[in-house]
Amino acid sequence: MAEELDIARLRHVRRPHYGRIAAIVAILFLAFLLVRAFAHGKIDWATTWEFLFWPTILWGLFNTVWMSFVCMAVGIAIGLACAVAHASANPVLKGAAIFYAWFFRGAPVILQLLIWFNLALVFPIIGIPGLIEFKTVVIITPAVATILSLGLNEGAYVSEIIRSGMLGVDRGQYEAAKAMGMTNGTALRRIILPQAMRIVVPPLGNEFIGLVKMTALASIIGFGDIVRSAQDIYYSNAKVIELLMVPTFWFLVVVTVLTLGQRALERRFGRGFGTGGAR
Repeated sequence: MAEELDIARLRHVRRPHYGRIAAIVAILFLAFLLVRAFAHGKIDWATTWEFLFWPTILWGLFNTVWMSFVCMAVGIAIGLACAVAHASANPVLKGAAIFYAWFFRGAPVILQLLIWFNLALVFPIIGIPGLIEFKTVVIITPAVATILSLGLNEGAYVSEIIRSGMLGVDRGQYEAAKAMGMTNGTALRRIILPQAMRIVVPPLGNEFIGLVKMTALASIIGFGDIVRSAQDIYYSNAKVIELLMVPTFWFLVVVTVLTLGQRALERRFGRGFGTGGAR
């Protein structure tokens, strides 16, 4: 009788992953070519390092960061109101929310920036006639035009993100809140939105990161962001590529910090939900 095979004593042999090995080799090779191209290219890295912490650059970075937070705050406030209006039984509110999202999602951001900045061509005076009036060209500064255009644009996208989160909450939660005697506002604040945050946070974080990079468009209307600061410098010393590397570096730093914050929020709101929970 043949000796029984003891499975426990068999040597475990790992399956070779040739696809992974090939992918790693290809990625390392492409990374080597990229680094080599930048290292041997006609780039004066000493100039890049010199202006990396230049006061004008740091001031532009500060403007980029605060503008991003302000525009996102405006977008969240408008987006939340539109998402609630979209879910309302009132056809007027629902229609207005749908039209708002359609319009601002359809108009390119760069056009919105230019329209708001040149609003004085259509409305030379803003205010209440005979009571309080201001010259539009004085009110609509580059910063105000940026907040209006980016804030309103973000509101359209954030409204859809929040609405998707609200749709992801089980219908039974709404019915349970009503059974407990909660008003629609109380149910929304205490039951629906806290549960929707698990779905809302990842796309909202991505939208915020996109907004940070989108602020670079405001340089075309004269807003003093970090890209505008770099442009002002390379207009005088002709070190174009060297100066463009400076805002690139700082954008990567800011996006990295925001990504880490997003991951922390995802873990916080995803506790108890599969792989999104805390470990």
